[in-house]
Amino acid sequence: MVEKKPMIERIKEVMYDPKRIRNVATSSHVHHGKTTLTDNLMAGAGMLAEEMAGKVMFTWFDEQERKRELTIYGANVSMVHEYEGVDYLINLVDTPGHVDFGGDVTRAMRAVDGTIVLVDAVEGIMPQTETVFRQALRERVKPVLFINKTDRLIKELKVTPQQMMERLEKIIRDVNILIQRYAEEPFNKKWLVSVQDGSVAIGSAYRRWAISLPYLQKTGITLKEIMQLSSEGRDEELAKLAPLHKVVLDMIIKHLPNPLEAIKYRLEKIWTGDLNSEIGKDMLECNPNGRLAIIITKMIPDPHVGFVATGRIFSGKVYKGRDVYLLTSKRQEKIQQVAVFKGIQRIPVEEVPAGNIVAIVGIPQAFTGETVCDVDKLIEPFVEIKHLFDPVVTKSVEPKNPMDLTKVVEALKQIAKEDSTLVVKINPETGEYLVSGMGELHLEAKVENKLKEMGLDVVMSPPIVVYRETIENSSPVVEAKTPNKHNRLYFVVEPLEDKVYEALVKREIPEVDPREKDIKLFKKISEYGIPYETAKKIVSIYNKCILIEETRGQLFVGEIIEMVKDAFKEVCEDGPLAREPLMKVKVRLVDCDLHEDSIHRGPGQIMPATKYGIRQAMLKANAILMEPKQILRIDIPTEYISDVVREIENRRGNLIDMKEEAGAAQIIAKIPVSETFGFDAKLKSITSGRGFYSLIENVFEKIPTDLRENIIKSIRKRKGLPEEIPKAEV
Repeated sequence: MVEKKPMIERIKEVMYDPKRIRNVATSSHVHHGKTTLTDNLMAGAGMLAEEMAGKVMFTWFDEQERKRELTIYGANVSMVHEYEGVDYLINLVDTPGHVDFGGDVTRAMRAVDGTIVLVDAVEGIMPQTETVFRQALRERVKPVLFINKTDRLIKELKVTPQQMMERLEKIIRDVNILIQRYAEEPFNKKWLVSVQDGSVAIGSAYRRWAISLPYLQKTGITLKEIMQLSSEGRDEELAKLAPLHKVVLDMIIKHLPNPLEAIKYRLEKIWTGDLNSEIGKDMLECNPNGRLAIIITKMIPDPHVGFVATGRIFSGKVYKGRDVYLLTSKRQEKIQQVAVFKGIQRIPVEEVPAGNIVAIVGIPQAFTGETVCDVDKLIEPFVEIKHLFDPVVTKSVEPKNPMDLTKVVEALKQIAKEDSTLVVKINPETGEYLVSGMGELHLEAKVENKLKEMGLDVVMSPPIVVYRETIENSSPVVEAKTPNKHNRLYFVVEPLEDKVYEALVKREIPEVDPREKDIKLFKKISEYGIPYETAKKIVSIYNKCILIEETRGQLFVGEIIEMVKDAFKEVCEDGPLAREPLMKVKVRLVDCDLHEDSIHRGPGQIMPATKYGIRQAMLKANAILMEPKQILRIDIPTEYISDVVREIENRRGNLIDMKEEAGAAQIIAKIPVSETFGFDAKLKSITSGRGFYSLIENVFEKIPTDLRENIIKSIRKRKGLPEEIPKAEV
């Protein structure tokens, strides 16, 4: 028997052949078995002892993950698997399943071309399963399906082979409905999963066994034998007969695309440049000798080297000592080290070519979504990595010791760089440091506990809800004079068209400052209801709001428009009622009267006038406050329905749907975010620990009239503003 080379040597050999590379992420609802599966695949590749798989949880490198028994930080592992006598390199990203850490899933999807979606055989499709499908398919990442915890059907529910087949068929059918719903043409037909072609496997990651139809046909094993061995508890025997790593890795290699195949349909979706340009062709060919193109998908702090950047290389290669350019940060850096991943461990290598996921030391100023290229050959940037949900919970952070303020600020910047779904802001009116995240657990795990680990003692306020401001009507033309009275700007605000707003929410229209020649973008906007001639006049899209410049024959507009855009963006963060962010507002600059001398129309003149004009127009268009609400799926035993419904109603919630089946109830409810704090603990208390909920969607709705005044006043008081609610000037 020929002794195999060490793993690192095999990785180095395969990484130069893109056809033998698979970049893959795990994805699923929380606790459906991703990390246990990753352990198994590593054991199968000889990187872990087999008996430790599913117990060691190798990619849980943070203390909090072991304490909470869930993945908080995604982790990368590179391994080699032999398929039909040929070595293949699998770059695997193990992602979190909890909705609060969904940003890690979004970032991982940019780095990979395929995903193994895990579904618990007993629980079936859950809300977060649907969310990860949306995230993957939006990035044109192809799925395969692993139905996990099948042993529970056999041992706990004691199903017959017929019942088991019916259960599995339902899960596959539900998964395909999601693919048809969220994938674009033609992928919504091409990517459907099927038992027949082997893009579906079933098994138990914890018991280390799995089967697929091709594997059963190849080995002659029957489903009846598998069920018998499982029901008799002969798991070791079963793991040898149908080893999970072999079945799942074979499925990955056969059904998920290599970088050369995937880039053909992914590039137009994830990159803003011309596919026929030199760099476009280099990326389409995965050319290791081409111009450099990398997107950074993760920043990991390291006590020895500062930050380690994880990136996907689409063209060129990286090596120690290479000078690179960070496009958005506008910085030149020198790479100090390149490596491949093995969980928290990095294995240094001489160079890494296109098609791979790489760890880079030496670009600490990079951030998630940054485009890295050659110093002398700049390229168009990659499309911004945007999470499905916006942050809805905010807390203020204050050091117990005022002397620690600088350290806390630096630590918050580091934490925000690690997780781009965390938003850190300084409120200049109050001097507060505000951190916004996806939920209470997100802020507790990634901010509060992280700061403690860094030795910083802080006080965090109770959760603050971030509302939104918008308008109900169109405004008349509002005149805004500059402080020196030498210039006049004229604004109109209108509610943004529903379809345009929905497209912005779904990220189908990017939030950018369009260029004059951006014909493709203008055509896309016109498809959603803004006439093409008007779309061509859009100069900024920000915070799901739009600024249109439609003055005629004004000589100096070109010289002030950047200032108007900057002021528009400031108002988008800071509305007239309570200084909350705007949503769904269309601002039109319809006319202006400008002084001919540029010294009289600088930023100190134009920006205050713009802000005043937009805010006044909003007040005249009946500005309203919108509150965030969460649509939740609540799973409980049927005997607790009335108690849980009462709790939902007490929290200003309302029921959308309710189903009962076999002693379990599933309630879909909509609850204001301000009323969800402590809901998890209350639900556990009502149901003796047997109830849980999952987030389906975040929405914004108008605040009830009887609460409006008190809420606006309380927000203004918190921010140190006069409590009186602003009214339009006559």
